[in-house]
Amino acid sequence: MTENKIRVIITNKQKAVKIPTGLRMLIRRCCHAVLELEKFEGPAEISVTFTDNEEIKKLNAQYRNIDAATDVLSFPMGENGKYDLNHETGAKILGDIVISMEKAVEQADAFDHSLQREVAYLTAHSVLHLLGYDHVENMEKVRMREKEELVMEQLGLPASSSYIVSE
Repeated sequence: MTENKIRVIITNKQKAVKIPTGLRMLIRRCCHAVLELEKFEGPAEISVTFTDNEEIKKLNAQYRNIDAATDVLSFPMGENGKYDLNHETGAKILGDIVISMEKAVEQADAFDHSLQREVAYLTAHSVLHLLGYDHVENMEKVRMREKEELVMEQLGLPASSSYIVSE
């Protein structure tokens, strides 16, 4: 592994779900795995915030004009591979990830897998968004899904069942 320092700042702004032991470390490992898979160069900084359905619904309405709770929101800071720098550390600021822990619990139950796997998956999905991936077109959706599942396997969290991609 190259000496790319990746700083993941994790903040818990919700009380609905108790954060399991080891989840923060798993999120850090997940961010590292995605950046390694994508051959991202240099130091990077990612911010991850745990929130609840009420708060993510507000953010979703504010930034996407969708008046509903969602599982995760990504706020990329870069464009076309160009990022703002943290002038103290020289790290590229990739952006912010906001995860509804309530929604993650619901989805983990629905997909019959652990909360850890769900949060890791949402993190991988979001880091790909921070790196400029999108899933508007079907082929991009498939490419993103392949990368997400690759990262899940690397983390020892393979899919327990097939996913139904729905919008």
